Amino acid sequence: MSEISIILYYLLNIKIMIGYQLRNDLDIDAVIELYRASTLGERRPIDNYEPMTRMICNANLILTACDTELLVGISRAISDFSYMTTRSTVEISQIPVIDISSLVSGNRLDTVANQIRQACRDTGFFYIVEHGVDQGLQNRLEQLSRQFFALDLETKMQIRMALGGRAWRGYFPVGGELTNSKPDLKEGIYFGSELNQTHPAVQAGIPMFGANLFPQIPQFRETVLEYLAVMTQLGHAVMAGIALSLNLEASYFRDRYTTDPLILFRIFNYPPQSNLQGQSWGVGEHTDYGLLTILKQDDLGGLQVKTRSGWIDAPPIANSFVCNIGDMLDRLTGGLYRSTPHRVKNVSARSRLSFPFFFDPNFNAELHPIEIKGAIVDDNKNERWDKASVHEFRGTYGDYVLNKVAKVFPQLRQEVF
Repeated sequence: MSEISIILYYLLNIKIMIGYQLRNDLDIDAVIELYRASTLGERRPIDNYEPMTRMICNANLILTACDTELLVGISRAISDFSYMTTRSTVEISQIPVIDISSLVSGNRLDTVANQIRQACRDTGFFYIVEHGVDQGLQNRLEQLSRQFFALDLETKMQIRMALGGRAWRGYFPVGGELTNSKPDLKEGIYFGSELNQTHPAVQAGIPMFGANLFPQIPQFRETVLEYLAVMTQLGHAVMAGIALSLNLEASYFRDRYTTDPLILFRIFNYPPQSNLQGQSWGVGEHTDYGLLTILKQDDLGGLQVKTRSGWIDAPPIANSFVCNIGDMLDRLTGGLYRSTPHRVKNVSARSRLSFPFFFDPNFNAELHPIEIKGAIVDDNKNERWDKASVHEFRGTYGDYVLNKVAKVFPQLRQEVF
């Protein structure tokens, strides 16, 4: 490809506009430096590539010069930068990346089952790619979410959680959610399966069942509900892979616990932090309550996972989801598959979006350990962040999750219950 072709390619695909004022704090010196390195055939890391991440991701980038050599340099810089960041993301991450196209299609299941088994035994976290979730749907969800969080607080509070009542749905402001009794530096919206007043669980007044609260933003409701439907099917597919990884029938969890799963979905916004060196976390160390969490994260990073050797980053990988197993899968497998502690801190200068989807057992399900040959219950309650045992618990999943969620919103618990 000629230099002119390279220029035209990036002009069309990244929409670089010539002759206008520089925007978005682009570090042009860093771009030129990377260009010089690329012309020498070097492939080397950059100390701070966030400005160039914005250059690649922002479709309204504007540059000042129209010097041909500079444009060629920028083109090469973008190409090399894209190469290095994709390559370094995979190398730096100690969390496996699993192609689950066979789970979605139902073919060649042995390989993906083995990969899931290894991931669940080692870290309890893994990325999934080739998952079949439409990128356009994901983009709409992110755009609409940013539109909502840009609203003033008074407008956002029009769908506050107190108005959701026993359904436990709606918006909470920064500091309104607690982790281990400490306020999180994030705001968010709680969603779940959309149920009207005729649903038996709603009529019975069972907590966490009911209608969602949506902002008055066109297509917001439709996009969230479409996303919930698509992710529910993805949850069934991944749980089938987890069942196979345990040498069980693919339908094991669906037949016993997730024919009618408890679906919970959150959209979180982590504002920029003024003191990045402090110990204030967007969300502190915790494990998830249910079976499986499927997380969509934006391009900023900030998620950390606690492994045997310490905390590691779970950096964003394009068009992937991060999966992690929850307390109930830990319980079912006798600790063979451990629910892994994780935390989040926004280390960027921009707002970070996160979209955790929780695929959980039926609210009324009682979960009993799976008979796994040679497995012995390994209770690590003294090592857990909350010093609580997921194996000693008795009752339904609803009992377990209500006890946990009530600690997250103690004031709301008093108002609702």
